[in-house]
Amino acid sequence: MRNPAPNPVQSTVVIGNFDGVHRGHRAVLERARALDPDLPLVVVTFWPHPVSVLTPGREPLLLCSLERRIELLEQAGASQVRVVRFTRDLAGWSPELFVERVLNPLNPRHVVVGRNFRFGHRAAGTPQTLAQIGAGRFDVNSLDLVHVEGSSTSSTLIRAAVAEGKVRQAARHLGRNFEVQGVVVMGDQRGRELGFPTANLVLTAAYAVPADGVYAGWLVPATGPEAGRHLPAAISVGSNPTFDGVEQRVETYVLDRTDLDLYGVDITVEFVDRLRGQVKFSGIDPLIAQMSTDVEATRRVLDLADGD
Repeated sequence: MRNPAPNPVQSTVVIGNFDGVHRGHRAVLERARALDPDLPLVVVTFWPHPVSVLTPGREPLLLCSLERRIELLEQAGASQVRVVRFTRDLAGWSPELFVERVLNPLNPRHVVVGRNFRFGHRAAGTPQTLAQIGAGRFDVNSLDLVHVEGSSTSSTLIRAAVAEGKVRQAARHLGRNFEVQGVVVMGDQRGRELGFPTANLVLTAAYAVPADGVYAGWLVPATGPEAGRHLPAAISVGSNPTFDGVEQRVETYVLDRTDLDLYGVDITVEFVDRLRGQVKFSGIDPLIAQMSTDVEATRRVLDLADGD
């Protein structure tokens, strides 16, 4: 990692992994901003996920890309986001060396972390360690976990909820709908033939995807005439077993729209609620009948009047 140039302006610094930028993460940023609203708020985050470096093959599925993480952190109030490349070398630094190389160049007046924040070799550093090292130079504030409906908000809890298809629970802890992003690719064209054309995403194995099934939600194009609009959608996650598919896809049908040309477009697919699990149908007719039922269920979940 190249050391950042010393910053003569003091700052408030927040440190964390921030995968998903959930309610707990935003609470940390909110507290940090309130300490001294006139100071720039610098967020330090790590990439790739530390577990992928320390114990490859056991890393958790990510809730969002690095680009989306930065965007969400900026929306939450970060003046700037410093991405620290996590390496085995960095993992071996002492807590003192970590502070010297990562924090001191940012000239912090305040440092804010979660109460479970750990840093330095073998995670030896705690918020108390950080306060001892920074004594006389910066103060340290550590925050307890946020609780939603009696459960502690964490990226781990959200991943588990997503894996089980409990996207409403995930949304309560995220503070927004769980989403996936990607570029629309050409599929098998079966949806169009059946009267339900879909925008297809093939996602990498590194990211969390809801359990196989059908969901109500929204499709948001990044570009084109519908850019930024939340288009109501029925979403299928899975391998399309009726046609003996093997590749997991996210296939999204925008309700009542057969005119959309989304090939090559970056889209966001937001999941609101799970309608049913994945089913292998005996033929085309029962599949079409179920798809029509799914569309009507989507309207109810999204509270849409017919034709809206």
